[in-house]
Order: sequence, then C-alpha cells, then structure tokens
Amino acid sequence: MLDALAKLPLLVIVIGLSALAMLLPGAHALAIGDSWVAGTFFLWALLSAILALLLAVAMAGRTRADRPRRHIAGLFFIFVVLPLLLAIPFQQAVRNTTFLNAYVEMVSALTTTGATLFPEPGRLAPSIHLWRATVGWIGGLIMWVSAIAVLAPMALGGFEVRARRIATAGAQITQIEKVADLSSRVRTYAVGLLPIYAGLTAMLWLGQILVGETPFVAICHAMSTMSTSGITPVGGPSGGSGGYGGEVMIAVFLIFAVSRLSFSREGQGAEMVKFTRDPEVRLAGFIVCTVPLFLFLRHFVGAVEVSSDMTIWSGLASLWGSVFTVLSFLTTTGFVSSAWDASQAWSGLSTPGLILMGLALVGGGVATTAGGAKLLRVWALFQHGRRELDKLVHPNSVAGSGSEARHIRRGGAYMAWVFFMLMTLSVAVIMMAFSFTGETFEEAVVLTVASLTTTGPLADLAAAEPIRYNALTTSGKLVLTAAMVLGRLELLAIVALLSPDVWRRRPR
Repeated sequence: MLDALAKLPLLVIVIGLSALAMLLPGAHALAIGDSWVAGTFFLWALLSAILALLLAVAMAGRTRADRPRRHIAGLFFIFVVLPLLLAIPFQQAVRNTTFLNAYVEMVSALTTTGATLFPEPGRLAPSIHLWRATVGWIGGLIMWVSAIAVLAPMALGGFEVRARRIATAGAQITQIEKVADLSSRVRTYAVGLLPIYAGLTAMLWLGQILVGETPFVAICHAMSTMSTSGITPVGGPSGGSGGYGGEVMIAVFLIFAVSRLSFSREGQGAEMVKFTRDPEVRLAGFIVCTVPLFLFLRHFVGAVEVSSDMTIWSGLASLWGSVFTVLSFLTTTGFVSSAWDASQAWSGLSTPGLILMGLALVGGGVATTAGGAKLLRVWALFQHGRRELDKLVHPNSVAGSGSEARHIRRGGAYMAWVFFMLMTLSVAVIMMAFSFTGETFEEAVVLTVASLTTTGPLADLAAAEPIRYNALTTSGKLVLTAAMVLGRLELLAIVALLSPDVWRRRPR
C-alpha cells in the first residue's frame, strides 16, 4: 500500500491530505454552530477526496521514472495548483470575496508567508482562521519533508553549501543520494517527520493553554509557529490572553526554525554533531543577543532625552519585546511582542523597518520552515571573509578546523555567493514588477522583501505607513503570488528545474 502511494505524484498525495485537513475547520464550525462554514468544508472535503481517489486510480500502475526534476516540478505545482483547490472552500465560506483574493490567501498560507488580504481579524469567521493556520501548517510540513528528501540529494535549498560535489568538476553523486531513490526518501521522511511535527505542535498548543491562552487561539498560534507562517486570528500574541508566558512558549519552539539539528541530524557532517556547535545556532544566538541590545540602548537613550516615566520593569519589558520580535522575524515568522509598542511609547522612537527587513533576509536554518537566505549561507560567507582577512595579515598561513570547514570557506562560500547574486536579481525583478503595478519605491521594496523571504507581516511594520495587501491591484496580487512561490522554492531550485542536465534521460 505504501509502495503504491509513494509512486503517485506528490500533488495527488497532498490533495488527499488536504481533504482530510478540511475536516478540522468543518468540525470546529459545527461545534460553534456555524452551519454554513461547516457544510462548506465537509462538502469540499468529500469532493477533494473523490478527486484524489480518481487521480490515484488513473495513475496507479504507471511506470514513472524516479528523477529529481519530477519532484522539483511536483513542489512547484503544489504551490501553484493546489491553492486553486484550497481557495474554493475559503471563498465559499467567506461568501463576499473574489476567487483571486481567496487564491492569493491560500498561496500565502501554503508558502508560510502569512500575508493576508483580510487584516481585520473579525472580518473572517473563527473556523476560516483555523483553515488558514491549517494550510500554513501543511505547507510547513511539505517543506520539512521536501527539504531533506528532495532538495538535499540535489544539493539545493542551502545544502549546496556543504555538498562537496558542487566544488569538484566531474564528481559523482554524494552519499546522501545513494541511500535510496527519491520516492522512497519522500515516503520514509514523511512517516518519520510527521509524528515529530504534529507532536511539537501539540506540545506548544498545550503549553500556551497552560499559560492562559484560549484553546482556539493557542492551536492557531501553535500551527503558525511551527510552520513560521505568522497566521493569527487575533493580531498576534499581543492580541491573545497568554501574555508574556505565551510569548516565551513561542520563542522556545522557534528554535526549530533556526537549525534542523533540533529534530534531525541526517546529512550533517561529523564535525557538526553537537547542537551547541552548529554554526546556524551560533550565528542566530549572536544576532538575537546583539540586535535587541542595540534596540534597547536606542530606546533607553530616547527615554532619557524625553524624560519619560522610565522604570526597571518597563525597561525589562522593552528588552524582552526586542528579543522576541527579533527572533520572530529572524525565523521569518513575523509575530510581534506585546511589549514592542510599549518600548516605542516608552522612548518616543520608532524602530527602523530596515532592521526587520534585514533579519528576514538573513532567514532561518537550512531544511526548516523558515524562509530568507538561510543562516548557513551567511555563515559560509562570513568564514570566507574572515579567512581572506587572515591571509592579508599572514599570506603563508594554513587554516585548520578540518576538511569540512575548509570546504565551507571555499566551495561553500562560492555557492552561497551564487545564491546571493540570484537573490539580488530576484529582488530587482520583483521590485520592477511591483513598480509597474503602481506601487511606490518604498512599497515595492517592502513587498518584495516580504514575499521573497515569506515574511508577510513585514508590510505592517517595515514601512512608514502599514501596507495593506488588499489594496493591491489585480496585477499587483499576481506579482505578489509569483514572488511568494519564488521565495518559497528559491530561484536556485527553479534554475535547477530548467537545467538540461536535470531533464536528460539517464542510462539504466
């Protein structure tokens, strides 16, 4: 049975899982007495299950070549085609929105961007908010599984920094590709990671309930935290009843978006086994310590100048607000602490949006649900730059730290630089596209960074005035959709999909 399912296209499998996921908001709507929303989701759950069954029967028994391009193409179609199905019950449940708005909303949720066209929480029914959070949770699970099962064997998604075959011409496939064919890897890692993903979500849900959050808001925030989508029915943790305790719980579980060593060690080198020595964890720790300290000192100086009522507790609250918000945007989640506004009122100074955009551009860990450039690529460039400075002082010096560290400083840094060049090109093209839709330069910059880094809440905080996604024109929404898909898959994967080497038939 599992072998037959593994041979089906990834899109068909995800349609079946989406049909099961529709039962959750349907059951919630039935429990709160919203018969229209409940009937809508139950009906489309049945129709989606029938569609998945028909596709499975039609494709059963067909021999399919197990090629990397098939799985990359499958991921691309999941983020482009699947939202068409997910948007139908969303539109039918809302009843007074266009299908384009529903489609953009589902693409935003599935890519874990969290950019919403419905900024007022009361605009949507609670069950629809739960559906958005569920779709974002599914998108995070897809990235968890696909990163290790699909992108790792192809040395994409940040794995190219450590893949030694990239730096050596004519090298053979790496050990990670010899373990199993891609279909078997997708099945194996899906079975192995789903219980971990669901268990961590359940733990965070219960933890937030224990600190005073309502069960509905707690499950939405738990799903959004694990998927780093930032989807919330109440405007973030500041709008809930969990207080600082809920924010601490969320911050603890955001570590799973910093490094995948927290839940998986597959594919790591022998020198990077310990979690505390992981370069992504160390770099994230440095950023989370230094940036909030800079923001706190800035607000402290501002508070002294305006002679405001400054107390120890308000200062500690301001420091915690900076730590939580920095960690949230570093992992491209986009949650804002309830003390974030208090710190600005305390000093009378606003936080520059450029800092938040920079954090989102750095991004989280490789093979996690976070977006951005990934911490490992930044680490590789940092190590390369430090080595070059050492060679200026000591030209004949020999660097140590092992073979893997030497590779990261050379071939890894080279691949990281290639990615940053592609990312810069993507930013320029998307900004130009947004400018053609009538957006100003500042709006184009913020929207581009928010979509490419899958950090939708940036639009509310990075600009001088909040940018509303529902105010975009039709062409602007289409550009936003394309940018979110591009940011989720990364341009490097798209280039690999278009490469002739990927499509060329291999001898059996």
